[in-house]
Amino acid sequence: MTYQAGPGGFSTISPFTYEALPTRVLFGSGTRAQVAAEAARLDLSRVLVLHGPPHAGVARQCESELGARYAGTFDGARMHTPVEVTEIALEQVAKQRIDGILAIGGGSTTGLAKAIALRTDLPQIVLPTTYAGSEMTPILGETRDGLKTTLRSLKVLPETVIYDIDLTMDLPAALSGVSGMNAMAHAVEALYARDANPIVQALALQSVRALARALPVISEQPLHREARGDALYGAWLAGICLGTVGMALHHKLCHTLGGTFGLPHAETHAVILPHALAYNAPAIPEVMRQLCEALDVTHDAPAALHAINRKIGAPAGLSALGMASDGISRAVELALANPYWNPRALARDELMQLITDAWRGDAPRSYPGTD
Repeated sequence: MTYQAGPGGFSTISPFTYEALPTRVLFGSGTRAQVAAEAARLDLSRVLVLHGPPHAGVARQCESELGARYAGTFDGARMHTPVEVTEIALEQVAKQRIDGILAIGGGSTTGLAKAIALRTDLPQIVLPTTYAGSEMTPILGETRDGLKTTLRSLKVLPETVIYDIDLTMDLPAALSGVSGMNAMAHAVEALYARDANPIVQALALQSVRALARALPVISEQPLHREARGDALYGAWLAGICLGTVGMALHHKLCHTLGGTFGLPHAETHAVILPHALAYNAPAIPEVMRQLCEALDVTHDAPAALHAINRKIGAPAGLSALGMASDGISRAVELALANPYWNPRALARDELMQLITDAWRGDAPRSYPGTD
């Protein structure tokens, strides 16, 4: 009898390291009602509420529920967490003697909460309203002078994350799709991370299955509650993956494109994902097999991801996001400077092809070694 190893080729005798992160998670519908209880559990007495314009109503509800624990509001979070915005928020933190943060929104608001926590070590409660996943990670990406850099620190890991499916029900279908693809990128890269392990790989595959099943349904039926629940569950799992293992070429490219050219975060991830996976495919045949199973296709996982992008109405390419063609060579140079670890060596000419294809909105190509 032939014995087959588990996910990723791991067996019970293969050595690996898994480190669980200490975030408390509440998941369900109506769970935002537990904000005040969580603030009390964390012994917070002066909470600063962070939110963007779309969530002013939810913020007012949370401020009312916090009662005497509410101390102020900041609604100026911006994409890619510019340090100048963080500095403005820190002035309010000091002036109002804030001792805890409640962040309501997507990656921009969560990023600001983390940036504040990095500098103050204040506890954070996060209510995600998108599928960004950054709320589950000890990772902070900040932009200074047009360059985005990332760091890892447990100081930026939120103490509590409250997932409320109700908060995602009015997320526009188009934004839901690209936000979900952003989450899927976290899961996909976790499958072939340098420090991959069977626990994270199992979570990643479950995440891919849930998101691939849910996102096309949400695109057609935005109020489909079961699909919304699946997408939020998949995003949570993807966030765990992102926070537990390192990332590779895909995230390097997206950080470069977002920070340098000001491209929208989720849309950039959606556009780049099929192309970055195709680039790495020759070096990760077992991962490609598992991805095909999770995506319910017989072969060509990058093409399947590209097809999901088309189904959900993701932008056709980087050009549609406003990137000029003369930025392609600049992006290649930045990707090669201080590169992330990657399972396949980086080649300048092939990276130029990758970014050019993504800029045009072409289908992902096959790179040397693929069938």
